[in-house]
Amino acid sequence: MSKDAGGRIGTVAALVRSTFLVNAVYANSAREYGLTQQQGQLLCVLMAQPYGMSELGAVLGLAKSSLTGLVDRSERNGLVRRTSDPQDSRAVRVSLTGQGAKLADEFYAETCRRVEELASGLAPAERDTLAALLGRVVTDNKVPSVFVEPDSMR
Repeated sequence: MSKDAGGRIGTVAALVRSTFLVNAVYANSAREYGLTQQQGQLLCVLMAQPYGMSELGAVLGLAKSSLTGLVDRSERNGLVRRTSDPQDSRAVRVSLTGQGAKLADEFYAETCRRVEELASGLAPAERDTLAALLGRVVTDNKVPSVFVEPDSMR
């Protein structure tokens, strides 16, 4: 059951429903920028630094074949480039192109604004509590930093 006797939503239902909510915002934002949700995630991850393919697969939670297809499509669209890894000539690193970096910055800023709006009905102290609790959940479960806090990108 998703609600207790007081009409409140339980932890499981709240987490699952909030995931759907954030995913919908993320997907809508990506679509408006001409991206798939996975391309948006790829661009946001690459904003911080270039990654090797195996690292990128681990961060995004994608199998090698899915990641290769995603990078291929993004490369064809001029958003990312592959370069040789200086430490391992058999490996490649994926980084943003100039066009990809510009699109990533715009997409990131707008998506952050939209996600921030989701909690606009909460008082500042409630927002801080929500952030602290969710932060503990993702930290305790070792969720990779696919999408970092907007203030840490500046």
